[in-house]
Amino acid sequence: MRFIVHNDPAGRSTNNYIARADLAPFGMDGQVEQLWLKSANDDGSYEVACIPFFTYGLALGDTVLLTDDDYVSEVVETAGHRTLRLLFIPDLSTADLQQAADRIKAELLAAGLLSEWSGERFIAVDIPTGVDVSGLIAVMEDVVNKGQAFWEWAASQPFCAQS
Repeated sequence: MRFIVHNDPAGRSTNNYIARADLAPFGMDGQVEQLWLKSANDDGSYEVACIPFFTYGLALGDTVLLTDDDYVSEVVETAGHRTLRLLFIPDLSTADLQQAADRIKAELLAAGLLSEWSGERFIAVDIPTGVDVSGLIAVMEDVVNKGQAFWEWAASQPFCAQS
């Protein structure tokens, strides 16, 4: 089993809880994403406190339920956020990677957006409702059009728990 972890989750606090999302329903058999959560209500629901790297249909702030063995079983309420993910190609030169990453980081800072990096080549960005992300989209689109990266919206597939 390969675990995808969040080393610096956007919503880290002293009372976080770690659960898992099985990635098999998304074509990644044998992989599990560890998700940081915080208690949302007394009903046993939790709020996603990280920006999902690989789990589709989840975003920061969404409310989820867990199975008895701490896997996310369903999304009970969305927070209205979206997750935008970008992966730099493996053979991108260090100089090109640094330049593109710096441009993306500058746009994130200018827009006040939260993000999480998995290594140096993969970023997940939280896009709250009503925030202008045109600058970020333009930079990411340029990087993708140059053949340096791939991107996607995490909502391109609905959340699905392993049955």
